[in-house]
Amino acid sequence: MYNDKDIFKVSQQILSDADCLFSSQEVDSALNKLAARINQQLKDQNPVILAVMNGGLIPCGMLLPKLDFPLQVDYIHATRYGENTSGGILNWIAKPTINLKNRTVLLVDDIHDEGTTLREIIKYCKEQEAQTVLSCVLVHKKHDRKTSPAADFTGLEVPDRYVFGYGMDYKTLLRNAEGIYAVKGM
Repeated sequence: MYNDKDIFKVSQQILSDADCLFSSQEVDSALNKLAARINQQLKDQNPVILAVMNGGLIPCGMLLPKLDFPLQVDYIHATRYGENTSGGILNWIAKPTINLKNRTVLLVDDIHDEGTTLREIIKYCKEQEAQTVLSCVLVHKKHDRKTSPAADFTGLEVPDRYVFGYGMDYKTLLRNAEGIYAVKGM
């Protein structure tokens, strides 16, 4: 997609043109509030926390140290986007190695956009006989195209724009942006 010579220039241009929706301090505050709600609800359940890759890597990594109860961590990787800005067919890349049977599962992802991937991952966890499947997203995108119910735990809401940062990417770039941004014109 991008050659190595242009990737820095393209990333910097997208970031400099973007609108900052939430600073890193606002994201950290939202993560603290998510952790407090999750701590209250799951403290006695020894859940399996599944980072939904790749986007859930950063939110999950930042959330885990804030959780003060026994838990196990694994990941699940299914994607509809790849290097595109719109979703296609779900592609399963990796499934968890921890047995989910009779367990409480908390899925941690970056964004609840349309919800197709989340719906399919929840379905998979239930097929594995998880006792309870809950979802946590850092960002909920406001629009009426949802195909799955709202996440059980939501940190922030963003308008119906293409966003990146804190795990969310723009064409595989800028997952590591320090803040949540909306792409100019999208």
